[in-house]
Amino acid sequence: MTDIQELLLSRIRDVRDYPQPGVMFKDITPLLADPEAFGALTDTLAEIAVGNGATKIVGLEARGFILGAPVAVRAGVGFIPVRKAGKLPGATLSQAYDLEYGTAEIEVHAEDLAAGDRVMVIDDVLATGGTAEASLQLIRRAGAEVAGVAVLMELGFLGGRARLEPALAGAPLEALLQV
Repeated sequence: MTDIQELLLSRIRDVRDYPQPGVMFKDITPLLADPEAFGALTDTLAEIAVGNGATKIVGLEARGFILGAPVAVRAGVGFIPVRKAGKLPGATLSQAYDLEYGTAEIEVHAEDLAAGDRVMVIDDVLATGGTAEASLQLIRRAGAEVAGVAVLMELGFLGGRARLEPALAGAPLEALLQV
């Protein structure tokens, strides 16, 4: 394990039985409260974005906003929020996706992404991969190119990477931590 991985992992708190019994929630608020750890995370994700030629960062609601906005600033590129349906004013593109019990929908402003954009998706956790997969579909529908996906941590036991691989179409998926 690298020094950065040890630092990041040391600032993530496990919360048992949240939000329901049997779940071990990975709380990143201690990491966000630590300027050294948060800065190191932001720098590392920005390096990944720049290294993959990103011209825009997409942050997935809601913790992807917290991580993606400072990454965009550090990388010197624009930030685009991908929101839950009904939260953005104006013309939007939307994408539905399956949840364990039902469906959900995400949206992006139609004019925020265009041909020629290389878009890096930033989020805190890759779990089942549904939201990330839907965001990749939105990016491509807008005419932009996927530069990759970068997350703080991947919950490998949930199979999100396998689900996401076809949607990535060769673009990289980088997880700083595997838990």
